[in-house]
Amino acid sequence: MFNVYLVEDEKNLNDILALYLKNEGYNVKSFVNGEDALECVKEDAHIWILDIMLPDVDGYEVLKEIKHYNKNVPVIFISARDTDLDVITGLQMGSDDYISKPFLPMELVIRVKKLLDRVYKNGSKNIMLINNSYRVDFDKRVIFEDEKAIELTSREFDFLSIMVKNKNNALSREYLLEKVWGLDYFGSDRAVDDSVRRVRKKLPKLRIETIYGYGYRWCEE
Repeated sequence: MFNVYLVEDEKNLNDILALYLKNEGYNVKSFVNGEDALECVKEDAHIWILDIMLPDVDGYEVLKEIKHYNKNVPVIFISARDTDLDVITGLQMGSDDYISKPFLPMELVIRVKKLLDRVYKNGSKNIMLINNSYRVDFDKRVIFEDEKAIELTSREFDFLSIMVKNKNNALSREYLLEKVWGLDYFGSDRAVDDSVRRVRKKLPKLRIETIYGYGYRWCEE
């Protein structure tokens, strides 16, 4: 399921847009001010919908922080100020689309869908953004950094999948052996350590912590 983060200070409009997006099957997290949005820029949003005119922090400042932590996440600007300068400024700072008020909620839904389809390869919903660096498509079993595909072996991908689907949980070597290698595996648990070493080398921004004498944990705020 795609995570859609909506920043709109007009509460009634915020509620309406969130309802339309939820009805399309999106997981929506909404904010009515910039400060609250800034606290969540490190989270796994697949797309941001961002009002320029906010009561506290300027929408451009929020966009700057979003792109600082993840330059690849798509952003749609919404604003009542329909000026060329706003459009140009937003695009220069990294926004992907711009919609002017007033607009129909379904127009925004359509733009969100098209942008997600383009960015996340035909809209597969079984996609996760990890450590603000890597985009994992579990259906296609591929992982990207920006637009570059990173090659993992089948077992390395299985290992990665188990780790990231157990966010911040400590997983023992025995558990990982059972889930990745199977119950009929009789080799050493050093196979887990070897997989960790290879995955860390291929994905240096991935945060896998070693729990000495036990196993490993994938960490993300």
